[in-house]
Amino acid sequence: MSEATTGAVNVGQQRVRNASPAAADGPEHVSEPTAYDAILLASFGGPEGQEDVIPFLRNVTRGRGIPDERLEEVAHHYRHFGGVSPINAQNRELKAALEAELADRGIDLPVIWGNRNWDPYLADALRDAHADGHRTLIAIATSAYSSYSSCRQYREDFAAALAETGLEGELVIDKVRQFFDHPGFVAPFIDGLEAGLAEVTTANPEIDLTTEVEVLFTTHSIPTADAGKSGPASRGFGEGGAYEAQHRAVAEVVMAAVDSAEGVPWQLVFQSRSGPPSQPWLEPDINDVIASAPERGIKAVVIVPIGFVSDHMEVMWDLDNEAMESCREAGIHGVRVPTPGVDPAYVSGLVDLVIERIVGTPGSARPATTELGPWYDVCRPGCCENARLGFRPALAGLAP
Repeated sequence: MSEATTGAVNVGQQRVRNASPAAADGPEHVSEPTAYDAILLASFGGPEGQEDVIPFLRNVTRGRGIPDERLEEVAHHYRHFGGVSPINAQNRELKAALEAELADRGIDLPVIWGNRNWDPYLADALRDAHADGHRTLIAIATSAYSSYSSCRQYREDFAAALAETGLEGELVIDKVRQFFDHPGFVAPFIDGLEAGLAEVTTANPEIDLTTEVEVLFTTHSIPTADAGKSGPASRGFGEGGAYEAQHRAVAEVVMAAVDSAEGVPWQLVFQSRSGPPSQPWLEPDINDVIASAPERGIKAVVIVPIGFVSDHMEVMWDLDNEAMESCREAGIHGVRVPTPGVDPAYVSGLVDLVIERIVGTPGSARPATTELGPWYDVCRPGCCENARLGFRPALAGLAP
């Protein structure tokens, strides 16, 4: 029996903490089969009532010393929706969809769900997994791109949860590769852009797509210092790091895949920034771009939220509320296309990512829609450092 099968993890002899034998030495793409016995669905988490909002925001901002008065200033969008974030309900739907897809394929793997910032917490999910006899987990984080907050922080939280539960020598946790350019993730955006452009032309029959319509690919802004450290430094991605490069590459693929988008101008924009005004974050902001649309002759925008996997708060508030209000103020037509959610192509693609690791699919045989991928199974040394906190213990990657 292998260490992964028995649950005995000799951490001291591994280059990658608490990894399966196939991943322990840190290959870019694991090409040896691994017998997983559960899937860990890891997400951000969100409040599910008004009384949860401030405790949730304390969790999100832990270690920064932000007083409750300031947290309340940023709680208004949760308050607007009764204190309920949609993300937990969406993850329940995703969990059910994954279970159905696995059952349809005859794959006997339970899906265990744990959050970083709200119930069900990752530590509780690991305790439950261990109590149920599971020892070798493959994690899917609900975030597709490379950055501290969208990849390494999950890996750090896996390590912290193992330490908290005392299960560091008992559980193996590998993680599927970042899936920004997996066909299953990209396909819903292609369908959405095609439908969005059709909606614009139906509502505005005389509009010229090549001069009066703009496609805005939007994602969460992050500090430029963190962006620059995203992905391996050896790849030389520049100031925006792998985070910005991956988004641009996906946007190019989506534009090229839609016939009606030929000649239509587009740009990558950012949203949902926080932090002090003195701290540089990725720009331009989507609302500033929309405000400038009339002076550029733009009469309609199609907003494609390529940075997001579901319609959580940053989509419902920052796009459906604030960005659409910016469109109304600018006097232009705005369309926001769907996120993947539980689109069959997306759900099937996530299962495909798990199967890659079960069978040990070599990197050369893995699907990727951009030249940047397929991304790494085991994150490279120094990948996605937090510019403020430095390196902390993390799973599914080579130190530091």
